[in-house]
Amino acid sequence: MASEESFLVLVHYRGSIKRKTRSGVKFTDKDPLCIIVTPTTTYDALVSSVLEKLGLEGVKRVKKFFYRIPTAVLHDTVKFDCFTIGSDEDLQVMFLSRRQFPEVRTPDAVDLSGTVGDEVRYGEHIPTEVHCPTPAGVGDGLFDDPDDDDVEPDFIADESGDDVGTTVPTRAIGGSSSGTQQYPPHFSSLDLDAMRQDDNDLQASGFGARDTEGSAGMNEFQVGQQFQDKDEALLSVKTYSIRRGVQYKVVESDYRRYVGKCSEFGNGCTWLIRLSLRQRKGIWEVKRYNGPHTCLASSISSDHRSLDYHVISTFVMPMVRADAGVNIKVLQNATAAHFGFRPTYRRVWMAKQKAVAVIYGDWDESYNELPRWVLGVQLTMPGTVAVLRTCPVRVGGQVDDSQVYFHRLFWTFPPCIQAFRHCKPLVSIDGTHLYGKYGGTLLVAIAQDGNSNILLQRILP
Repeated sequence: MASEESFLVLVHYRGSIKRKTRSGVKFTDKDPLCIIVTPTTTYDALVSSVLEKLGLEGVKRVKKFFYRIPTAVLHDTVKFDCFTIGSDEDLQVMFLSRRQFPEVRTPDAVDLSGTVGDEVRYGEHIPTEVHCPTPAGVGDGLFDDPDDDDVEPDFIADESGDDVGTTVPTRAIGGSSSGTQQYPPHFSSLDLDAMRQDDNDLQASGFGARDTEGSAGMNEFQVGQQFQDKDEALLSVKTYSIRRGVQYKVVESDYRRYVGKCSEFGNGCTWLIRLSLRQRKGIWEVKRYNGPHTCLASSISSDHRSLDYHVISTFVMPMVRADAGVNIKVLQNATAAHFGFRPTYRRVWMAKQKAVAVIYGDWDESYNELPRWVLGVQLTMPGTVAVLRTCPVRVGGQVDDSQVYFHRLFWTFPPCIQAFRHCKPLVSIDGTHLYGKYGGTLLVAIAQDGNSNILLQRILP
């Protein structure tokens, strides 16, 4: 019989990883393995158990495990991220996570193949013979090809360089606050532990073992090498170009194919790569590859054209996730140390803004969600009072009915309305300024009842 500290692990060895879902990371497999893990279970023992159940002991090897770790619980929604397990110390993270999130009642799925695919069906019940009500999941990879990428990048918008257009808010947005955000001095230090802890994020984005080991991204592409989508493929091509210190040009690029040639193609270098979409599988594959480069860098530069803000954003994602206030200079120095090229301050700033949008949401989209949020609150809690005020948008002296500016929002819940009638005849107003792309002030009306309990009414002007 399992002890109180033991729990069930679902091992998905032929499944897939999906990162951009409502709950964060999801793993899937049609027929996962079930393994009991105890506090005394070692990493090697877990590997042996997986291979033994698969009948592959002595035939295959386990490169790594991916753990679908809960990071936040918001009401009935659980947010998950991907954590790499490669040692006994990493394995203890499962037990720590279980103690920190006892409210998580569903088993986490896992992935062993290292590929990315559809969303997982999640929410299975725990087998009755398992005493622990909170199972966790572990994934590992049975890798024969060292060039396989683990999971898809969080987000890569397009193939352009640093030039971006000005974003014009379309609905419910506030006034813009000018100037660059200033941070206290302690934000200038880099959290290296956070970088190591989120090492899987780097691997997920094309900065995997090839970049962390001695070869540092120098491995060549192979015909038949597959990528989850075009963004992942382009990130790998850009990373390869940066690490090689060479330039390439895009010959053809559309929704079905991508062709790149060395900038010195025809002048002694024959480097070429052709990637195509396999429509049945929905993946991108290397169809033709001439490599490696036989040219030499024609000039010495401290920057690289392929090191655009999309690549930088994916690299700095773990640092921004660990500390959203990390200084741009710190990110700039970390990028230069990793790639060997120093990007401009503006490019790193853009990369950070993109990373913040991916992790926490876009500024404009957040304001655009306010009307829907107000409606949801009123439907969930009948009697809620919410007043949303907007201002018209004028274009060329004419009112644009398709968009409005956010002005202010007031909301209060039914219990507060009823209790306010019995409060002392004294109302206090407190507030805090909102710092970000759009300024604002969050005001709170405070009152006390006869028992000195505090009641709040919220205003967002």
